Amino acid sequence: MINSFLEHIDASPTAHHVVNRATSILVENGFNQVPLTTTFTGNHLGHGFVVSGGTIIAWKNAASLSEKGIRIVGAHTDSPGLHIKPNPDSQSLKWQQLQVEVYGGPLLNSWLDRDLAIAGHVVLRDGTTSLFCSPKPVARIPQLAIHLDREVNDKGLMLNKHQHLTPVWSIGKPTTSFAAWIAQQNSVSESQIASWSAQLVDTQKAQIFGLNNDFIASSRIDNQMSCWAALSSLITAPGEQPMMIALFDHEEVGSQSSTGAGGPLLEHVLERIASASGSTRTDFLAALQKSHCVSADNAHAVHPNYTDRHELNNAPFVNEGVVVKTNVNQRYATSPSSLVPVVHAAATAGVHLQTFSSRNNIACGSTIGPITATRLGIETIDIGVPQLSMHSIREMCGTKDPVDLVALLSAYFSRS
Repeated sequence: MINSFLEHIDASPTAHHVVNRATSILVENGFNQVPLTTTFTGNHLGHGFVVSGGTIIAWKNAASLSEKGIRIVGAHTDSPGLHIKPNPDSQSLKWQQLQVEVYGGPLLNSWLDRDLAIAGHVVLRDGTTSLFCSPKPVARIPQLAIHLDREVNDKGLMLNKHQHLTPVWSIGKPTTSFAAWIAQQNSVSESQIASWSAQLVDTQKAQIFGLNNDFIASSRIDNQMSCWAALSSLITAPGEQPMMIALFDHEEVGSQSSTGAGGPLLEHVLERIASASGSTRTDFLAALQKSHCVSADNAHAVHPNYTDRHELNNAPFVNEGVVVKTNVNQRYATSPSSLVPVVHAAATAGVHLQTFSSRNNIACGSTIGPITATRLGIETIDIGVPQLSMHSIREMCGTKDPVDLVALLSAYFSRS
């Protein structure tokens, strides 16, 4: 099963690629795409999904939503990184460079001295979208030699986000513009392109490593691990209970967009499903109170070299189970009552649960969990797979925990 995840992450350099791959897998398994511009009908309620940009929402057995409520697994498709600016072509001395913009909160030093490809999508003037990823490395952000920064190992690397992160991709006189290069990558003319989005991506493939093959190293483990697990669980979960996955874009920058968890998309899809099943608005609101949501996003595993950064009574270990994340300040949505369905699912699946709570002097991150709970008013819990190097270009996790997450989510969906 773990090879399925490696294949998924290698095929998904951007949020739009995640959605494209998920779309193909859903269609292969009998799900039908429902255009957001159409009226939902009873024919859409069995196995369906909607797509909006880098976000995909899929469901099955939704006809009985109002009667039984629905179980939702949410995750996010985006990862921190470096995106290409609209007019990126620049030159410093004889170096041809590309201007970039920092997306989210990446570990910037991890992007130095890496062989970088460029991936993204173009929107053509006819409204169609084309995905691309360069087949070879085309850019690099070279680090300053230690001879020119003698104190770097003692005082630490200091990076100016604007000055020091500009990649090189050619030298000498410009031979092509970035716009022309994108057109070539998509086999179209520049005049056919209305707009585009592009970002730097690592070219190193996902890989299993360790003395006993205990670990996975890859880009974008946060949070494509949860996207893969949610999709796998939706497809394979037995039973006739209503179930849904919501894989959102823009979590790393706050979720406040039309395709982020802070937008109305999930709420609207749920209400349209309820309406298509013949339910009233009052029925729909009652159904939400019968529903439950799992926000799946990775957790900080205890780091052997930085044990002082963890609250060791609540510090999870790699390959020792799925993590329940709690925070009384509502950075996570977990509550005593919202935990119950996951406890039952873990017992059914034979999966061990661990806990994460941050130190009082180190603020934790947040997830789509509190946002989803706020928008929908349904009980929500935050869980995830423990990992190290979060927000690095090259993250790591265990090989056992992803399999446990799929088993847990499948039991959660089936309510067995």
